[in-house]
Amino acid sequence: MFDWIRKHQRVSLLILLLLILPAFVFFGVAGYDRMRGGDDSVATVAGNPITQREFELAQRRQIDNLRQMFGDQIDARMFDTPEARRETLEGLITQRVIATEAARQRLHVSEERLAETIRAIPGLQRPDGSFDVERYRTLLSAQGMTPQGFEVQLLTDLRTQMLPEAVQMSALLPQSVRERLISLQEERREIRELRFSPEDFAAQVQPTPEEIRKFYEDNVRLFEKPESVDIEYVVLSRDALAATIELAEADLRKYFEQNRHRFGAAEERRASHVLLTGPGSRDKAQQLLAELRQNPERFAEVAKAHSQDPGSAEQGGDLGFFNRQMMVKPFADAAFALREGEISEPVESEFGVHLIKVTEVRPGAQKTFDEVRAQVENELRSQLAVQRYPQAAETFTNMVYEQSDSLKPVAERFKLPIQTAQGITRSGDASRPRTEPVNNPRLLASLFGEEAVKRRRNTDAVEVASGTLASARVVEHRPAQRLPLEQVEADVRERLVAQRARELAREAGQAALAKLRAGEGEPGTFAPAREVTRVDPQGLPPPAVDAVFRMPAQKLPSYAGVELPGGGYAVYQLTKVIPASQEKIAERRAQYEEQLTRMTAQQELVTFLEALKARSQVVRHPERLRTGNDPR
Repeated sequence: MFDWIRKHQRVSLLILLLLILPAFVFFGVAGYDRMRGGDDSVATVAGNPITQREFELAQRRQIDNLRQMFGDQIDARMFDTPEARRETLEGLITQRVIATEAARQRLHVSEERLAETIRAIPGLQRPDGSFDVERYRTLLSAQGMTPQGFEVQLLTDLRTQMLPEAVQMSALLPQSVRERLISLQEERREIRELRFSPEDFAAQVQPTPEEIRKFYEDNVRLFEKPESVDIEYVVLSRDALAATIELAEADLRKYFEQNRHRFGAAEERRASHVLLTGPGSRDKAQQLLAELRQNPERFAEVAKAHSQDPGSAEQGGDLGFFNRQMMVKPFADAAFALREGEISEPVESEFGVHLIKVTEVRPGAQKTFDEVRAQVENELRSQLAVQRYPQAAETFTNMVYEQSDSLKPVAERFKLPIQTAQGITRSGDASRPRTEPVNNPRLLASLFGEEAVKRRRNTDAVEVASGTLASARVVEHRPAQRLPLEQVEADVRERLVAQRARELAREAGQAALAKLRAGEGEPGTFAPAREVTRVDPQGLPPPAVDAVFRMPAQKLPSYAGVELPGGGYAVYQLTKVIPASQEKIAERRAQYEEQLTRMTAQQELVTFLEALKARSQVVRHPERLRTGNDPR
């Protein structure tokens, strides 16, 4: 809504992606670290390198994180532009200087905050809101991580966040400035628009054969049949590796016995409780227990009157069914030691003092090995694939390099199918999903490199997704072909007419603006007047909004001209300025205050980060960043 926020969206996105997301998303925190030789640093901070591998992993993280949030519509190619690579590098530098400063200031993250952060990770909560420890460990295992390793990484992320949070919290904006900014948001301007559209000038453009030929010669790349290749490729993934693992009967039965408790329904209990907190809780619990011993049927009535658990008191303390893992240990131990209808002694937990009454017992049901054999096989294969993948990835990488004249050896070694694709261009194959290997920017870059095209060697193993490597080779290469003018003349004419029409529309608009400012009368018919605000621009494109609210208001009418996105030109006449309505300001003040606070905090953080980088001896090597055309 505010100009700074709109114009600094890239800064905000960078901070979001590189300072906040990594601490809350599993995927992308681990990857296969291939050996590289020599100095491959893309930057140094205080003499410490940021390696090419770290840069590639940061790109992979961004893609994985965004795909988690928005699905497969995120195109990896959006990160393979020079601007995106520079922003990723700048984000890594930002992380490094913050981490260095945090270490210098000896910032400390408490165990309580670490635990709260882990418990808040999306997808790890049971339906009742409790933390699913088993799913937590399973997800980490699938990424080749241990809880200890992940928690060390998370501690680093949290420490990295503490410094920016402190800087943002200290940001202040004078009240007078706040009031002025809020008033500007609600200021209304009455305008009229005179638009010059390219379509209105197209009929005036009658290009000669010579002009058509010149446009064709000057823009020959627009009229080429693009370079393309037919390829074959192999893909090694954890799933593909799992499918090749042979399991002995003894191993299956051993895994089943070790995890017997997971195969079948665990014993569950339904219970009600009275929760008491604060000083004297245990004494009060003893008094209530004495009453309940005399009349156990009053438990629900006592819970409604005395329990300090807002989630269950109104239901007479009823907690529904639960298993041992769903409750804190002291509560679970007491509840599962009671028989149906019994009431516990006072039980202390981190939440307070409980009186527990078991109202129903649902026995567990153990499944046999034969009933869960397929599940056991899948789980054991998946776990073994995670363990074996790093070594398999290294072997895969070496084989496609050392036996670079064929993919057959690596396909036979890992029992992988050799897949084929035809007509692949430098931008991939639009008919296939963007997530397929043939649309991976790094694999495409390798396919069109000299080693692959001229020498017909396998590409390097490329990580096309988390836990997935691919290598490809060119079977047939077709260079770009210039299409003859006779074949594309209609397209050339259409493009030339569109370009000239845009130029004529701009020239006519600029001439009209000059006449209006000179007081020579209106050169056309303005659209009816309408009121716009920064909050509600009535469909004006952003460049027009900027122009309208920069127009001087001391002497009206005043005029401004804007070249419109997509072509065309518009002249705006400002006829009236209407001060902000105090009622509207009051109605939206809370929203404005929140946005101003966020804006000020972001600006304060940007200023702090720039100062931090300035004194951190940052050296950048942008020429070492792998680009989409890098054949390595």
